[in-house]
Amino acid sequence: MNAVGCCGLQLYNFGETVSIVFWTDTWRPESFYDKIKRNRDAGMHTLCLLDIKVKEQSMENLMRGRKVYDPPRYMTVAQAAGQLLEIIQNRRERGDDLALTEETVCVGLSRVGSDDQLIRAGSLRELASCDLGAPLHSMLVTGHLHPLEVDMLRLFCSDTNGLQSLKMTDSSTYIS
Repeated sequence: MNAVGCCGLQLYNFGETVSIVFWTDTWRPESFYDKIKRNRDAGMHTLCLLDIKVKEQSMENLMRGRKVYDPPRYMTVAQAAGQLLEIIQNRRERGDDLALTEETVCVGLSRVGSDDQLIRAGSLRELASCDLGAPLHSMLVTGHLHPLEVDMLRLFCSDTNGLQSLKMTDSSTYIS
């Protein structure tokens, strides 16, 4: 948790951490979205840990008892953002209250702590199309933001119009 402080978000404003897993054709869990909603309803940021698949066997190899492993896979920020966008669309069609939208400010982190770490702030939609390079990646969904947090996130925007969706609710709080 401490390492994500490199993006400028205040650590005491983080709620429960979630894991975003790779979806399959038959398994598309959305439970992490509900935790993000609870955090955002409380004004808290959410650290999203992204799935890694290392030394995994296919169902066929597992059933046949073959010790053949699939190549390693690491979820990217773009993949995680894409899954969240699908969940938002599904929930919108069902008429649910949305915890976040395509314009919610999020932060993509890659290779935190290494010499080539990369941080990108922008809307969820923007992160769905950004390339943060090699793994490992994490993503943050923002809650209420202090003006100093906003100033820090602007340093990591891909363009000068970044964070346009932020609205000031009082003299010391922004929301997206």
